[in-house]
Amino acid sequence: MEWDSLLRPFRLGCPKELGQPDPNRNEFQRDFDRIIFSTAFRRLHGKTQVFPLPNSDVTHTRLTHSLECASVGRSLGIFVENELKKKYKGFKGSHLGDIVSAACLAHDIGNPPLGHSGEKAISEFFLSQRGQKIISELSPEEKADFTDFQGNSMGFHVLTYSSPKMTEAKGGLCLTYPVLASFVKYPRASLIKKGEKDLVSEEKPGILKIDIATYTE
Repeated sequence: MEWDSLLRPFRLGCPKELGQPDPNRNEFQRDFDRIIFSTAFRRLHGKTQVFPLPNSDVTHTRLTHSLECASVGRSLGIFVENELKKKYKGFKGSHLGDIVSAACLAHDIGNPPLGHSGEKAISEFFLSQRGQKIISELSPEEKADFTDFQGNSMGFHVLTYSSPKMTEAKGGLCLTYPVLASFVKYPRASLIKKGEKDLVSEEKPGILKIDIATYTE
């Protein structure tokens, strides 16, 4: 593993140069801040997280769940970094805790209301006669994004897409490549050939057709 190369904090949509580092925050901490102040992240407050019957009236939302995941992810990232330093004398990787924390913070950012039930409802609608009519002119790959809708794929889109109607800036939130790579749990498109689902990473789609070029960048 070429850790020095993998962990370079280059940003999507920005020139691939490090520039002047921020003396107060590393680039991955800046990613965390960009996510937590984004509109898409704040919308998670209105989406309920699946939970057993609670002993209090405090609702556990996707937002609080994401904050908890970010906290746990930071600790796990630091643990892995320390173990890698013990195992590999030449290991110079750093900030793994911040990278994992930012990815965990954003992991539900593309989920629809009602979680997996919402994903299923969207997929079933576009499999219906009315839904098929709406997407009739799309390619098979694009249709699969609707008929096998996944919050993971939409999450990558939310983080990386810039609407040309809103801004000329590219890259969405312009997060670093290490954080975006950590975010993508299933690095494949929605449409996959039969017999290619043997790997765990291919169990679900993680990239929309429109975002494949962005991902391969």
